[in-house]
Amino acid sequence: MCGIAGISGDWSIAELQEVKQLLSHRGPDDSGVFADSSAGIALVHTRLAILDLSPLGHQPMVSEDGSLVLVFNGEIYNFKELRQELESLGVPFRGHSDTEVLLQAYRVWGEDYSVLLNRLNGIFAFALWDASKRTTLLARDAFGVKPLYYSTSTRSCCFSSEIKALRPWLPSEAPLDPVAVGQYLTWLWTPGQRTPTSVVQKLEPGHYATVRDGHLDKPIRWYRLPMFRGLGLVKQPRSPEKVASLLRQAVQRQLIADVPVGAFLSGGLDSSSVVAFAREKTPDIRCFTIRVSGSADPGFVDDLPYAQLAANHLGVSLDVVDVAAGDMARDVSWMVNQLDEPLADPAALNVFYISKAARVAGIKVLLSGAGGDDLFTGYRRHLAERWLSRTRIIPERGWRVAAALFGRMDQRRALWRRAAKLANSASQSADDRLIDYFRWIRPEMLESLMEPAVRLEVTRDDIAAPMRTWLNDLSGDIMPLDRLLSLEQRFFLPDHNLTYTDKMSMAAGVETRVPFLDLDLVAYAATFSAEDKMHRSQLKGILKSAMKPWLPNEIIYRPKAGFGGPVRRWVLNELRELINDTLSEDSLRKRGIFKPAAVSELILANSKGQVDASYTIFSLLCVELWCRQYRAAAAA
Repeated sequence: MCGIAGISGDWSIAELQEVKQLLSHRGPDDSGVFADSSAGIALVHTRLAILDLSPLGHQPMVSEDGSLVLVFNGEIYNFKELRQELESLGVPFRGHSDTEVLLQAYRVWGEDYSVLLNRLNGIFAFALWDASKRTTLLARDAFGVKPLYYSTSTRSCCFSSEIKALRPWLPSEAPLDPVAVGQYLTWLWTPGQRTPTSVVQKLEPGHYATVRDGHLDKPIRWYRLPMFRGLGLVKQPRSPEKVASLLRQAVQRQLIADVPVGAFLSGGLDSSSVVAFAREKTPDIRCFTIRVSGSADPGFVDDLPYAQLAANHLGVSLDVVDVAAGDMARDVSWMVNQLDEPLADPAALNVFYISKAARVAGIKVLLSGAGGDDLFTGYRRHLAERWLSRTRIIPERGWRVAAALFGRMDQRRALWRRAAKLANSASQSADDRLIDYFRWIRPEMLESLMEPAVRLEVTRDDIAAPMRTWLNDLSGDIMPLDRLLSLEQRFFLPDHNLTYTDKMSMAAGVETRVPFLDLDLVAYAATFSAEDKMHRSQLKGILKSAMKPWLPNEIIYRPKAGFGGPVRRWVLNELRELINDTLSEDSLRKRGIFKPAAVSELILANSKGQVDASYTIFSLLCVELWCRQYRAAAAA
């Protein structure tokens, strides 16, 4: 697990050293630079040593003949099997890293990039320079667990694990992308390629691209979700036993490391399931959870008792990381800088605090339960969609009336907030309803907050276009609940959860692995319907059945809990001073993105409970903080 960067085109040694420094937190164990001025190519690497800790694992890794150079971030879990196959073909090896296996695999199977990439079971982002072709191959894993950003200009193409490391090659004042701003406020994240600045894009999950002489060719998709390949259309009988078997295989496959491996343990079904199978191979696995003291939003479910129950039941150690809610609020500015994007979710801070504690304890790798909700139905919106798709007797007009009625209730109460959101979603039709589940702000309110020039840019484009296009490309035979899960897996996971998990764990020098996104498990989960996953109206019904032999009912059937911070309380209390300063009339007027009067009115209405806008206000705060850090402003 590392940091990678590179450039094809014009560069200087000083720029490469600055880039390496900006990525140093991702790789505290080693670093290196490859630079060929005659070819106009440079690659940068910072290393977090996990496999083959010797100098033979050093990167950039250069082939024996000097024709191939690789910088690699991630893990190839099936690298030993691939190595055996390559050795049977007469390929020699010097060390024992998965990086070297990838380098040699490219030599043997790299003529067809899709063939090569589909052989890899792992999480990765890499850049491979092929001197014979004068081409650099950029690739990102199937689910986008590892990030990869790029920027193109008339003179070069640069790329990196993080936006901040591209700064030496970007304009001193990053031009803002108004559509992306609209997306961050609407969903708290951006679906697809966009980032906050129009000069940087994301290489999308399951895609590769080639760079030659400073020019990047159009990215090509090498991985498609199983439902696109037809597996989701041929439904098989549900087998909890096979789900358990494949999850065990995934967890134990991902224990491979030459350093200690630990685990997140919230006491939820997903993380507890991962630990249950990890302890079979590593009985002394060290687990970590968090206790936030000082405040909580209404309806908050405390994880700690469940985490302790799971640890006691499984016989594993549990480190409790204590954090004060006020301290979390004070770290918000740092969080935005570390994330590179204004992702308005304090769960990112929890990842960092736990990862930091793990690193202090000597743990470089943590297993996570991320992906379980998105694979097996774990969110309230999944229940809502199942119910709505079965009860369509209420016309859309009736739902709009209900939404208006519920919206006038005290939005500080979870009951009315959720009722209003459900009614708003129900008033939409077909796929629009699925997209609407992810929304945090209504379109009319979003537009009212923006200055006219910015609003024009946002309304000119369809900010939901990536998700709408995705759903349009799905077969009409795929049922609504499965279509919703496809949105989770394609957008919500990589563009939100996995992004903040990677950035914040790597800020502490820790690698996070996600067994639920093992490709074999994902492929099997697609062969039975979402209705089977939600057996007898139970969220994650099949996973609950699968884990009964290993976990107590108190864990399997515990209430769903979020993994975040008390945002609604923060906005009214701990963050109030920062909000008043950052979103002041003077600040907003200078930036030229949001209308000061409209923002002030929203903050006041939220404080009175007239609207539930805490996350929107938090998102406004994060956008403005990002703009300050990157000196960004609306176009004149």
